[in-house]
Amino acid sequence: MAFRLSNNLVGILNFVTFLLSIPILVGGIWLSREGVTECERFLDKPVIVIGVFLMVVSLAGLIGACCRVTWLLWVYLVFMFLLIVVGVVFTFLAFAVTNKGAGQVLSNRGYKEYRLGDYSNWLQKRFSDGKNWNKIKSCLADSKVCTDYSQKYGNLSLSPQEFYKQHLSAVQSGCCKPSNDCGFTYVSPTNWTQGSAAAAGSNKTNPDCNLWKNDENTLCFNCDSCKAGFIHHLKSSWKRVAVVNIVFLVFLIVVYSIGCCAFRNNRRDNHYQQGWKA
Repeated sequence: MAFRLSNNLVGILNFVTFLLSIPILVGGIWLSREGVTECERFLDKPVIVIGVFLMVVSLAGLIGACCRVTWLLWVYLVFMFLLIVVGVVFTFLAFAVTNKGAGQVLSNRGYKEYRLGDYSNWLQKRFSDGKNWNKIKSCLADSKVCTDYSQKYGNLSLSPQEFYKQHLSAVQSGCCKPSNDCGFTYVSPTNWTQGSAAAAGSNKTNPDCNLWKNDENTLCFNCDSCKAGFIHHLKSSWKRVAVVNIVFLVFLIVVYSIGCCAFRNNRRDNHYQQGWKA
């Protein structure tokens, strides 16, 4: 019996997916062997899992559709359904946990400041506990976010008032300088001196003030403001990913529908072949 259009489409789509899974898997293996930083080692296993998953599922869909192996196509559809469910759950979760929290606008400041308690408890628990935060902190250090910040604004030789008008990212504001309410005096982007009475009072209400160090390897990486700045950056990224994920879900649903047509074609063809042989 002639091949159905849906079988051809499923075969083509899964062949492309199989080709895409190869560089993903190779990249994960490369990270596991050559990765030297904590961030690279943190990413290798998820990348390998994604590469293997895409390769196995695409092979099941490719063979099932092109060779009319009905049980393989059924396995493919089950995995596709589970992937759609996971995508829907992630999208709802992303919008739910990122709905809370925003930077605080400061008077006569071009940047905002961030408080950990302003964000959802789920994000706080997942990304600010000791074990996870140590990995994230290592990644922030490896990314040289504060080193680049120091070089950029240090080379401009800004006065304190000029620096206060700069628009800093959430991570730069939270991790690379002390909180505004600490009352520290600006010397350079990563060098601040503690005031007297005002700062002493702030130290009691804001524990971050005692955690700040002028050492560029420390700065405010241990501060709650740094955790809040990272969560705010993550929140913005998650919202963008969630929007893209909606488009991806629509694509998956279309592919799943085509796969269901191919599965029905396989069963019909097998039924006709068995009836013809009988």
